[in-house]
Formats: sequence, structure tokens, C-alpha cells
Amino acid sequence: MTDDAGRAGAKLKQTHEGEFHGDMGDSGPAITVTKSTKLFCFCAALNSCNLGYDIGVSSEAGILVKDSMGLSDTQIEVFLGSLNLFAMVGAIFSHVITDRWGRRGAFIIAAVSFIIGVIIQATALNYATLMVGRAFVGIGVGSGLAIDPVYIAEISPAAHRGRLVTWSEIALNVGIVFGFASGAVFYGLPADTAWRYMFGMGAILPTIMIFLALFVMPESPRWLVSKGQEQKAKTVLQKLYPPNFNVDQIIFEIKESIEREVTAERVTGWDMILFPTPAFRRMLLVGIGATVAQQAVGVDALQYFLVFIVNESGIETRGGQTAVLILLGLVKLVFIFVGGHFFDRKGRRPLFFVSLLGMAAALVLLSVTFFGNNTNSALAVFGLALYFAFFSVGMGPGAWLVPSEVFAITVRAKAMSVATFMNRVTATLMSSTFLTTATAMTYAGFFLLLAGVCIIVLGFFYWFLPETRGRPLEDMSLYFAEITGDNSILEAEAKLRAEEDVSVEMSGSLGDQGGTLRSRTGARSSEEGEGGNKVVGTMA
Repeated sequence: MTDDAGRAGAKLKQTHEGEFHGDMGDSGPAITVTKSTKLFCFCAALNSCNLGYDIGVSSEAGILVKDSMGLSDTQIEVFLGSLNLFAMVGAIFSHVITDRWGRRGAFIIAAVSFIIGVIIQATALNYATLMVGRAFVGIGVGSGLAIDPVYIAEISPAAHRGRLVTWSEIALNVGIVFGFASGAVFYGLPADTAWRYMFGMGAILPTIMIFLALFVMPESPRWLVSKGQEQKAKTVLQKLYPPNFNVDQIIFEIKESIEREVTAERVTGWDMILFPTPAFRRMLLVGIGATVAQQAVGVDALQYFLVFIVNESGIETRGGQTAVLILLGLVKLVFIFVGGHFFDRKGRRPLFFVSLLGMAAALVLLSVTFFGNNTNSALAVFGLALYFAFFSVGMGPGAWLVPSEVFAITVRAKAMSVATFMNRVTATLMSSTFLTTATAMTYAGFFLLLAGVCIIVLGFFYWFLPETRGRPLEDMSLYFAEITGDNSILEAEAKLRAEEDVSVEMSGSLGDQGGTLRSRTGARSSEEGEGGNKVVGTMA
């Protein structure tokens, strides 16, 4: 390492919680979340309702489709599990969409694919047509699944990012509850007709999503800056921040972050992911590992085949099963608010640990409950509720929060594409083999196996996941350089610091226009807001 890099390395130890690199928390009150930010986050989160509804309606309608079309266990396994297989295709190309056409373009394309898919499913007269519809829905899931947390993370203040990103998980579970409830809405219809209406209702939410993406949501300012559209990014940022806030500081740091990462790698395309430096390698391990772990603990398998599990527990009536599904969906939804509340207060690591330990305990309880021939229905439902509650506290929202914030901006779209692809690969393996594995191992053995997986995942997070609470997105590459001792990042930082005088000159030239670009190692930018209060911090 050069002397400059060595000096930079010493300064890098100053990375910390804060709205931006120079924010030491001593220049006034922290930035608050504006109404516009909340609105845009809400719109983005609504996209997750599409996937949630499909999970919920498939759980409820799956057994109706099986009976209506006379499908075998293998065929219904393939139908339900194939969603994840087709989602892998969408995930592979999602980075092309998000990088080329932006975050809004990704929302629209995913929604169109959803609409086509649900209409084909609802009108299918045979198994082959049903699978064609499933393919379109799966591609929509794969291309749109990762965009919600990325978009929300890119428009959220660092201090509130954990809570706001969990909105996508909240929306997903709202969709699940809607899917479960669709069974009650069409309960009076014959089974052969009910499942068609249940699938058809899935076209409502993506239609709303298209309208919001076209007429309400702005493009991500980070994507705009990366494409050289700084004036458009400034216009968006002025909507996200209070009046008189100096958004030039935000644009400056986004550009600087991109320059640092490109300087560190000096490569383009997929080389950053295929041949990463130590810091990028750790980012990928943590970010992709989190999404894989989310599915390895079996959540999709349990959700898609929830009716089968409830039926196995002794609750065999259609009305009783629908009631249990709605109850479990509400439990899963309520506890996401608990996770969202504590992610920014207690940190990412503690909530993952609590979540995984609780899930393991719940799965052991389920294993005991299903052991033998006399299953206690009430205890089985309690065990399932406990599992979903602990999942929602940490693994549910956290598995997408972590990759949305740890990936550097230069690889974020591609890395999220890989993370989504691996998430869907794992989900496919788990859900498409559930009935076969559960039959071979018994439900008791399968639940015990998942409990062991939870403990293994806990060990992974303990050893490899650093705490990222409150850190700016632009500081993540520096933070991981500190952890891994990545010389390429340190040397890139040294080069940027050597050019600080130029940045200061830029600050002077912009000062007459009412904006002040501060040196990266200097004090935070601030403006006097209305009423004399200081508005400080940047989006991170």
C-alpha cells in the first residue's frame, strides 16, 4: 500500500453511522422523512403485493386446481414451485432493465408480465396453458422482486432506511393476506370456478402499479446521476427534501462514490462480480448469502403448501383452512412492523439472531407436534404462527434490506440480479420438492431438518454480516474496505482525498448560488430551514 493509501486507511476508520460521510452527528437535528419520500416508498412497496398475492392465492387455490383438473402431487408441485424457476429467468435479465430503463421501467415491465400471466392462468383449460401463465407470472416476479428494496433504499435517509425498506416486506404480506382472503370472497362459488376468479383478481394490483410508475413515482436520483442526468436528479431530490435543503451535496457524494468504485476496479460489465476485490467479494457474500438464507429456512415451501400442512394437522374443511390461512397471514404481517421498528434502533445483526433462534424453536415444536399419528391441530397452528412471527421480525425484511444497502452503486443492479436469481433458485429447490421430501422424511423429520438449517444460517450471519445500521450507502465500499483491508479501495480513496482542494474550489464557486459543497472530510452541509431550524444530512 502506498503512503497516501496508508494515510487514507487511517482516515477510513472514521466511517460511522450518519447521513453522509462527514456527518458526525454534531450539526443539528437529524433529517426527517418527508411526505413525498413516504409516498414514493409506499408506491414502490405496492409492487411486492403482486408477489404476495400470488403466494397467498396459490396456497389457497392450489388444492382447488389439483382437484378441478385432476392433477397429481408431482404436477401440483411443479405448478406451484415453477413460479420460482421462471422467476430465475426474470432475475437474470432484471439488471438490464434496471440499468438501461431505470427503476420505474422495471416496475412497469414486471407489472405487465404479471397481468398477462394471471389472465392466462385464470382462463386456462388444461395444464399446459396453466403453466404458460405461470411462466409470465414468474418472469414478472423475478424482474420486479429486487427493485422494491433497491428503489426505497436509494430514496431513503440512512437513519430511516431500515424501517422504510421493510415496507416492501409489509406490502408482500399484505398481498399474502389478500390472497388468503380471496378464498373467503369466493367461498360460495363451486371449486372449479372459484380458483379462476381468485387468480383473475391478481391483475388489479399490477394495473395500479403501472399507473403509479407512470404518473406518480420519480426515477431514482442515484440512477439518474449514474447516467449523467444530474439536473433531473436534482429536481427529484428537491421533492424528497425540505425547502432550502442543499441537494448539491448529495449529488456530489453520489458522483464521488461512483468514481471511487470505478477507480478501485477499473473494469466494466460483470468483471466486478466475477473477479471482485476483497471488499466487493465480502459485499457479494453477505448480500447474496442473505437472500439465499431467506429461502433456505423454508418459508416459501411452507407458504405455498400451507393448506396441505393444515390439512395434515387435522383441519380438513375448506372454511376452516381458509380461516387458519388468514390468521397466519395476519400474524406474519403484524410482526413485520415489529422488525421494521427495531431494525433502525437495535441494528441488523441482533434481529437476525432473534429471528433465526425463534424460527428454529418453532420448527422443533412443529416437529414434535407432527410426530406420530395423533397431531394436535391447535398446537400445529400455534407452531406455524410462531415460525411466521419470528420470520417477519428478522429474516423476512432483513434478507432484502441487507443486499439493498451493502452493494456498491456500480454493481448494485447486477448484484441484485444475481441475489434475486439465487433467492429464486433456492426457493425452487425448496418448494418444488416439499411434498416429496415431506412424504419421504415425514413432516416431523422435514421440520427438524429446517430447524437445523436455521442454526447454520445463524452461524453464517454471526461470522460474516457486519452491522450496517445508519451507514450512508456511499460509505459502504469504504466500510467493507475497512473490514477486509482492501488496498484497491484504500488507494482509490487516497486519490480522491488528494483532489480535495479541487472539491473545495467547487464549493466556493457554488457558494454564490446558495449551495455549499463541503469537503468529504469537512463538516456536514446544512441550510437554515423555515423557522430557523437547521435541516441536515443527505439521502443515503
